[in-house]
Amino acid sequence: MGSSGTAPDGQGAKPDAPNPAPPEAKSAKENNGTQLVREIMSGNAMISVLAVVVALAIGGILIAFTDARVTAAMGYFFSDPGATFRAMWAAVSEAYGALWRGATYDPNSRTWQGRLGIFETLTFATPLILSGLAVTLAFRVGLFNIGAKGQIIIGATFAGVVGFMIELPPGIHLIAVVVAGAIGGALWGGIAGFLKAKTGAHEVIVTIMLNYIAVSLVLYLLKNPLRDPSSSNPISPAMHETAMFPLLLGPNYRLHAGLIVAVLAVIGVSWLLNRSTLGFEYRAIGANPRAARTAGMLVSRGYITVMLISGALAGLAGVTQLAGTEKTLDADIAGSIGFDAITVALLGRSKPWGTFFAALLFGAFKAGGTSMAINADVSIDIVAVVQSLIVLFIAAPPLIRSMFRIKAVRHEGVTA
Repeated sequence: MGSSGTAPDGQGAKPDAPNPAPPEAKSAKENNGTQLVREIMSGNAMISVLAVVVALAIGGILIAFTDARVTAAMGYFFSDPGATFRAMWAAVSEAYGALWRGATYDPNSRTWQGRLGIFETLTFATPLILSGLAVTLAFRVGLFNIGAKGQIIIGATFAGVVGFMIELPPGIHLIAVVVAGAIGGALWGGIAGFLKAKTGAHEVIVTIMLNYIAVSLVLYLLKNPLRDPSSSNPISPAMHETAMFPLLLGPNYRLHAGLIVAVLAVIGVSWLLNRSTLGFEYRAIGANPRAARTAGMLVSRGYITVMLISGALAGLAGVTQLAGTEKTLDADIAGSIGFDAITVALLGRSKPWGTFFAALLFGAFKAGGTSMAINADVSIDIVAVVQSLIVLFIAAPPLIRSMFRIKAVRHEGVTA
């Protein structure tokens, strides 16, 4: 009789080998891995990083073609093309090298203040963090707060009145200054929120107009009741020492305790948006105001409260300017911080920690720009060009995706 195809139990039977995964399972795993990579590459954070890279590349081209060595080398480009490219590389590497060293650490500086540029970066970043958070928070509710400049000015004015006109014990004086600045910014931001909620007035128009009013108002005050009698310029008296933020690293560095306030604000806003009921309402209103209203949420109250908090954050930025670095109030106390805050919020993709790191980047641009101008003989305006290009590319994600051939990925996992 012929033997059967199966061996009897215990007679030389081999243990079953593990079955290889079916081809379909392997394909599914590979597809999932590819999908994950695509989601990471097409995510908001990656678009922001690539926007910065492209902006720096274009800035490098501008640096190269405006450098005298490159211009001279291009005169004999066809006889020695390598000289032109070497000159370009030297110009760009020197400029960005000086920018990096000025913003972080410069071993060639003769003073420790010049060597440790990272502390100057943190100093510049402090008001940008707070004002960027102000814009970020409004973004999450669907409001475009263009009025950070005015809120910074009014916050600084309130803080200044307490800081140089009132004498209080140490500790209490600084707390009073911080609270006053937050209240001033909140009141100025609350005007836009109230008008939006009650009349439907567009917050962009209202906040822009409030910026002009704030500048004119503080100029009037500095020429009349708040003017320093010992100065011929429209400037306030100096803040009392008890009203100033303590320096974190001693008198040789400008870095002050306002940075701690900024970090605490990032933590607070992150908790507010992601862990609190009010933050859930804000996100719901920002996603769909009609659906939020149908669900029983008070959309008008959300507009008012978010602009109050947003204005308070911008007011705190004004406090860090006045009680941290400037010591006296003038009409230019906000500088370009109010509008840089919009770029910081966009680059941070309207997320608190993203805003924090974007503010650090812009603080590095400000701290390193001076070093680049001095050590590499490159106009500091290049930094402004790079910042503007970042805004352009952040505002046009499809442009970045098309440059790097990145496909947008929907949440359902379907590529678009």
